[in-house]
Amino acid sequence: MKGSLHVGCAMWTYASWNGRLLPHPLPPRERLRAYATHCNAVEGNTTFYATPSRATVETWAAQAPDDFRFLLKLPKPVTHERRLAADLFSTGSPLHVFFTAIEPLGRKAALWIQLPASFGPGDLPTLAAFLGRVPKGYRYAVEVRHPAFFEDPVAEQRLEKLLTEADVEWVPFDTQVLYATPPVTDAEREAWSKKPRLPRRTRALTRFPIVRYIGRDDADQTVEGWQPWADITADWLREGRSPTVFIHTPDNDDALVLARRFHDDVRRRVPEVEPLPEPMPVEPPTLF
Repeated sequence: MKGSLHVGCAMWTYASWNGRLLPHPLPPRERLRAYATHCNAVEGNTTFYATPSRATVETWAAQAPDDFRFLLKLPKPVTHERRLAADLFSTGSPLHVFFTAIEPLGRKAALWIQLPASFGPGDLPTLAAFLGRVPKGYRYAVEVRHPAFFEDPVAEQRLEKLLTEADVEWVPFDTQVLYATPPVTDAEREAWSKKPRLPRRTRALTRFPIVRYIGRDDADQTVEGWQPWADITADWLREGRSPTVFIHTPDNDDALVLARRFHDDVRRRVPEVEPLPEPMPVEPPTLF
């Protein structure tokens, strides 16, 4: 086995983790460092809404170990408002500002192109042109939500061919467990109103598969639901791939613990996987 396994959550700081899973209070420049003792990857959803300053990204790079992975979402103006338009490659555009800001992360960053549900098979030439022009120093992953890519074999094959030729991954967002039974918590009801409801997709296109999985607020249901992914992830590792798996729940209260539990599940299948580091203690050690 030559691959490595990364696991993480949708964020590195969350109110319900403070003082329970992570030390509290922590200054902003230490929060990612604490999270990185639990998980070795994180989704960067905030970059969809606002591009951070380069100085902020420099603090992220300093806090994250060399083997840590960021999956950063391209800004909304790039993917949803201007829909990968050719003029986004001009100096001063939102895309240019984004690439300038994230440069300090280097190879720790993979870039996540989440496309709107209205971006369908007819838009594939635009996607191909965009992928042909982006900087080559990063890994890229595309998430689509148009039903045709999941229901029409021709559309699916066209997208797979485009991504494979560009060495770009197709990111599945697996909501099957979320929608398997009616919601029972407020967070689950909110998730039902917002999360996409699409077929599960399990085929990797590159050496670096990425999976986004959302379970339920009941931990046992979440763990039971990810068993197929634990098997698939183990197979990918045996093939020499290096997967990254993000664990979500509707309320995310225990997502940090569950991500580590997923890692443990895979290690039981593939013992050669390197263990995660020991989490930073919530309370500082005492002398007495």
